[in-house]
Amino acid sequence: MNKFITKAQIERGNSHPFIVIVNKEISDHVRSWRFNILIVILVLTCFGSMYTSLTNISKVADVQGNNSSFLFLNLFTLSDGTLPSFIVFISFLGPLLGISLGFDAINSEQNRGTLSRIMAQPIHRDYLLNAKFLSALIVIGIMFFAMGFLVMGLGILTIGIPPTEEEFLRIVFFILISILYVAFWLNLSILLSIQFRQTATSALACIAIWLFFSVFYHLIVNLISKANLPAETASPQQVINYQKFILNLLRLEPDRLYNEATTTLLMPSVRSLGPLSMEQVHGTIPGLLPLGQSIMIVWPQLTGLLAATIVCFALSYVSFMRKEIRSR
Repeated sequence: MNKFITKAQIERGNSHPFIVIVNKEISDHVRSWRFNILIVILVLTCFGSMYTSLTNISKVADVQGNNSSFLFLNLFTLSDGTLPSFIVFISFLGPLLGISLGFDAINSEQNRGTLSRIMAQPIHRDYLLNAKFLSALIVIGIMFFAMGFLVMGLGILTIGIPPTEEEFLRIVFFILISILYVAFWLNLSILLSIQFRQTATSALACIAIWLFFSVFYHLIVNLISKANLPAETASPQQVINYQKFILNLLRLEPDRLYNEATTTLLMPSVRSLGPLSMEQVHGTIPGLLPLGQSIMIVWPQLTGLLAATIVCFALSYVSFMRKEIRSR
């Protein structure tokens, strides 16, 4: 915060101290150059993905013909190879958004000397940490819902087909999962801002973790998969167990969980996220899944993302409550 909260400010506002801090943090986020730059980047990528999907959605409609169910969802998943789709943009820029809003949440206050002044006021220590997280999450939520509804509005104006009730619910669930995904990186960056005194160190640590999962983790899993390849005489069950083992390793990456969850919700034709045996495939009828079945398929992914977010928040909470705060 640019200015610390005082007792007189709380009394003039006639509000709970936590609400005052949240409002102040939201105001600081919205007025910062960092946030404005991120808004410009996200809007440009949003329009880029929209252009790609709209220029190719007619081809998809011609291929599907009369069976053009869930055509509206292609606005978020369709790509011609020149530019990524909307969900790919969010999976790439989402971590950067969460990191940028949280890497200096605590250490910047401490370096400016305002943290000890805030704690000297009649404010509970956990109010500050919770307000930091909640204010950034509110900003992220408003931004994602605005982008999602912008895509839907432009899609309605362009193709002239409104989304069905189930399509609308799938898009809303997609936005909520995107907010949860960014909340994980936000909590991680806040945790590192508590652990490191310098903002540059916490920012580099966050980016290093993001790069590890984005680039190097796949290389490590590939090495493990090559070292544990089943023999040519292996049974089908052994091959399936090997594929499940590699898939579970890949699912330790948050981006993998997010992509599987959003792809399943926005593509109702996806019926499974793992290897299936011939006995499981035999007798199945190809078709589109209802929303409830799609949510059941991705429930483990949602649980994993939520658990990782809660763990990061709990570590941040414990670390901040035990942190020694000294005046400069």
